[in-house]
Amino acid sequence: MRHATLGDEQPLHALATLTFGLACPPGTTKADIDAFIATNLSVERFADYLADPGRVVLLASENDQPVGYSMLVRGPIADPDVAAVVDAETSIELSKFYVLPDRHGSGTAHTLMAATLDEAAATGAQTCWLGVNQQNVRAARFYAKHDFEVIGVKRFLVGAEWHDDHIRRRKLS
Repeated sequence: MRHATLGDEQPLHALATLTFGLACPPGTTKADIDAFIATNLSVERFADYLADPGRVVLLASENDQPVGYSMLVRGPIADPDVAAVVDAETSIELSKFYVLPDRHGSGTAHTLMAATLDEAAATGAQTCWLGVNQQNVRAARFYAKHDFEVIGVKRFLVGAEWHDDHIRRRKLS
């Protein structure tokens, strides 16, 4: 695990291209997934994310090959459903958390989560929150195992389709 830095945009985009669709519910069109990636997970967007001092991006690698990443975001909460249940002053968002499918079950995600939560706590935040699709059972189990509890619901736009997410939060030690 290491902090991603400028120059890591291409590997992060490649990981996002391989992993984002895994978080979408069945029936999400490839066109909507591709549109979301083009808008939010492009090489240029990752360059913006890496230059943003309000973000922490971690990159997991094995044998010098990127296998996963996470992104923490500090700052105002624009979504009113999230703002109703999360205090922006004391919280940090786990905005992205993805591991290549062939690394699921290998311990990579657990190690990345531990490093991500350490980074979240190091910011001074008291809690960490995230949104996860309500139909993503695998992710829900993983987040529950890491003490993220459902505290609300929100909508999430992928391409032209709105999805229903759970808002989950956990205390940081």
